[in-house]
Amino acid sequence: MPKVRRLVSLSKREADFIEPMDCAPVMKLADGPGWVYEVKLDGYRAVAVKTDNGVNLSSRRRKSFDHHYPLIVEALAELPEGTVVDGEIVALDESGRPNFNLLQNFRSEASRIHYFIFDLLICQDRDLTGLRLSERRKLMKSLLKLSWPRLRIAEQFEVSASDMLAAVRQQQLEGVIGKRKDSLYEPGKRSGSWVKCRVNRGQELVIGGYMPGPHGFDSLIVGYYRGKDLVYVARVRNGFVPASRRQVFEKIRHLVSPTMPFVNLPDTHKSRWSDELTAEKMKECVWLRPEAVAQIECLEWTAGDRLRHSKFVRLRDDKNPREVVKESFEVFSSQQ
Repeated sequence: MPKVRRLVSLSKREADFIEPMDCAPVMKLADGPGWVYEVKLDGYRAVAVKTDNGVNLSSRRRKSFDHHYPLIVEALAELPEGTVVDGEIVALDESGRPNFNLLQNFRSEASRIHYFIFDLLICQDRDLTGLRLSERRKLMKSLLKLSWPRLRIAEQFEVSASDMLAAVRQQQLEGVIGKRKDSLYEPGKRSGSWVKCRVNRGQELVIGGYMPGPHGFDSLIVGYYRGKDLVYVARVRNGFVPASRRQVFEKIRHLVSPTMPFVNLPDTHKSRWSDELTAEKMKECVWLRPEAVAQIECLEWTAGDRLRHSKFVRLRDDKNPREVVKESFEVFSSQQ
């Protein structure tokens, strides 16, 4: 069927923001002919909407990116009117690898910032979310003539899961996204039709307090949500320099709260690394409303559900704290 007739046969839907579909974290990628894989890009998830009034570029929490990335907005003007796409804003270093630090310096590094489009949700005011992923991708490639170098269609790979993971590990990238070819687009849901598998030990965690110290704090107290409960996992001291401590402190100081937000404190077990938060140590803590999210890396998760050798990487203001859950990581043997 010609592409135009295919679009006409779909239900009408005015182009507007659609909450992004989410990926379920897994320890092992599903494999087989029904799956395709993408590189997990280290950037900001963003939804772009093109109407006759112009372009809006928004984060997953509907925060406007228009003023941060005007060159991307300018490039998106070439999309057909009545179009909504889902993608990731990514900064590429000189070797073509994603670099989140460059992305944060969006003014000085604007020439390195690109928008990778991986899904077409609405086109010419026709709803594509009820189509299979494979169909949406075909329409996306045929209908979006991306002549600007700042816009790219994210590549998908039809290879084995083990080969995809091996390639990502070799390139020292963040992880792999797996998607069922027949998956529909489910706004705001984490159904398992899309999955993510990290190959590092980093993840987002919610900041629920801090220990006072130089430049505002000595360590951040972080955790993740298990249902409605915020679970404490670590005090993070590493990864800061004086300037970054001051910057982070300015972002969190207004969140001070009289209420301790974690369900599993004080610590009652003895840690071999002496980093437990006992009732006595908790008297020194400053508690925060759990509204700030940080990217944290660590050497490992312990059997007691704690982080070992944790390190602060950055704040993530594009993440909803209530959606921060414990991630799963790739499991592979030394023979792989």
